[in-house]
Amino acid sequence: MIRRFFLTTALGLIAFPALARENYALLIGASDYQNIEKRWSLKGPKNDMELVANYLLTEAPVPFEAENVTVLTDKEGADPATLGNIRAAFADLTAKAQPGDFIYLHLSGHGTRAPALDPESEPDGLDELFLPVDIGSWNNTVGTVENALVDDEIGQLLDGLRAKGADVWIVLDSCHSGTATRAIETEDDVVMRQLEPAALGITDEMIDAAVDRASAMAEAANRGVGSGAAANGTGGGVSFLPKEATVAAEGVEPGGLVAFYAAQSTEMTPEMRLPRGAPDRKSQGVFTFTLFETLAEYPGATYGQVAQEVLRKYALRGTAKSTPLFEGDLDRVVFGGEARPRVSQWPAVATDAGFTLNAGTLHGLAVGTELAVMASAADGSDKALGLVQVTSADTFSATTGAFAGELPEGVWLRRKEAALDFSLTVALPPEGSAPALALAAAMEDLREIAGPRLNFVKAGSEADLALAVLPDSATPDALWILPGTGLAESGIQAPKVETAGVTPGDLAGNLQEKLTAIAKAVNLMKLGAALGPANGPGALDVQVELLTRNADHPTLRGLPLVPVPELVTNDEVHVLARNNMDQPVDVNVLYIGADYSITHFYAGRLHPGEELKKGLFAIGGESMGQERMIVVMTPAATHSKVEDLSWLAQDAVRSTGLGGGFAGSLYEAGFGQGTRGAIALSDDSAVSGPAPAILQVELRTRAD
Repeated sequence: MIRRFFLTTALGLIAFPALARENYALLIGASDYQNIEKRWSLKGPKNDMELVANYLLTEAPVPFEAENVTVLTDKEGADPATLGNIRAAFADLTAKAQPGDFIYLHLSGHGTRAPALDPESEPDGLDELFLPVDIGSWNNTVGTVENALVDDEIGQLLDGLRAKGADVWIVLDSCHSGTATRAIETEDDVVMRQLEPAALGITDEMIDAAVDRASAMAEAANRGVGSGAAANGTGGGVSFLPKEATVAAEGVEPGGLVAFYAAQSTEMTPEMRLPRGAPDRKSQGVFTFTLFETLAEYPGATYGQVAQEVLRKYALRGTAKSTPLFEGDLDRVVFGGEARPRVSQWPAVATDAGFTLNAGTLHGLAVGTELAVMASAADGSDKALGLVQVTSADTFSATTGAFAGELPEGVWLRRKEAALDFSLTVALPPEGSAPALALAAAMEDLREIAGPRLNFVKAGSEADLALAVLPDSATPDALWILPGTGLAESGIQAPKVETAGVTPGDLAGNLQEKLTAIAKAVNLMKLGAALGPANGPGALDVQVELLTRNADHPTLRGLPLVPVPELVTNDEVHVLARNNMDQPVDVNVLYIGADYSITHFYAGRLHPGEELKKGLFAIGGESMGQERMIVVMTPAATHSKVEDLSWLAQDAVRSTGLGGGFAGSLYEAGFGQGTRGAIALSDDSAVSGPAPAILQVELRTRAD
């Protein structure tokens, strides 16, 4: 992703004001590309712009006036997102901006990479490009792509806004590198927002030459004979330290900057039809939709809290395998607004047919969602007047069925606590191939041993996982287990089962074993996402900090959770926890690997006021990629047995029952064989007091 332009101005960050004096937005959606093959056009960016504009004008926690929201997109009545229009819009914003103003920028469209126009400015020798709709081809004369919006120019445009004293939040929903293969077709119409450099006349040889040159410059700098930029640690891949702070006019402090990126520089980000399962879903950037879904639910969150929620939703749904990147002053409230609690209730208007409310699919409502009818927003849930169900929902509005009882003025509808679905839906492979025929012969056995929590649907249907046949792979007779999007990601060894020479019974057993193991890991991530410290129904006052060290830096130092930390081989992870409550808390630490393995590292008790400092693990092994650490914190009764969740490890054998409550939910998350797939997050019979909480930490690991 475009990263360097942000870091060159990072030293100029300042605190956001409580409320910007004037709020502006520039929304750029590039869908229909004019000068390249039609197959490279996108559907989602224009829909992203409609979603974002509607949110800013109707739901944003700070006011955006219509005349202050500029939209460049391919829809009728809007100016297209050409390079000229983008530059003109930035110039207009820069002329208007005053100290204390707030500016929101959103770019959706294709990205790619090209040899750097200024090689000394890029550590890897490559420029990251955002592609306006009038993008051209590589031009050898000028050494760049015609009409490309290069990261250096974006940096200059941002510096111009910040030099006027305006605070800026920029969101980029595009990707610039990485590969993914569309293994199967799905109902979600998944497309990656990356244009292959070759489509613009940039050959692999040109990319390799640029990277080799950057590597040579870095080596020369390390020997003390390279260019000044590399030798000073500002280029050549040695460091991303800023060259200089943003310079503002006399008496004006440079504005702050926060940047959200849909993916890391080596990853892809998709667009797909969202929300999944909705009959009127439309193509949207997964990152854009998830971000604004989070903002709709949590309008007064800090940037860091929003980032954590986006990561949790990614883990919960598996709609994208990329790891978004978040940079800047993440402790400030979004849009420079004021802190607010989560939104799970809305004022409603009663009609003869039911209720209407200004909340919809973006707020987590769907047909069938149950809502409690409340006389006052301040009333407890036990004072609900009754229940109604959502009968229709679009992005920003919904209707419900009729309510039979008497209604006071000022009715509110409150979303009931959702239940977690611990079942797993698996899409079958398309018919006709030898592996698909082998699976068809084994389906009777598979359904018999799979139990009620594994559901199989036809090829291409919406599903958590998809079985695929990859005829061009090294094992064309295997059934590959892919994400429900149907994308086989480069560099990730997806699970598979062989079919050649395997009896139907053995094939069923092998597949059931792998699917059940995957389900256990996925369900633990679902539970972790739902019961995070910010989500839990009670206040569990336990401070948890992660620390890290390695041979080069032997002193323990804090491991920030946003952006997602990247760890390499032999990096150690330690935990520091303190119980600030007057009752004991049991702590368990589990680790979910990129290969769906589950390892249990620690089980112990923290008594009131007690502190735990313990080394947990070091990065290593064959499986690398997106991984997660789960810290389960459970309030405990004095003198009770310490909760030990080691049985959740993939190789554990559980031989005794656990009963109900939170432990029962953990058992069901571990893919217990109950008939229920949906498990409530609370237990009405539980003792009052703090509720359990789960800290879920996203990690990216790679070999050093």
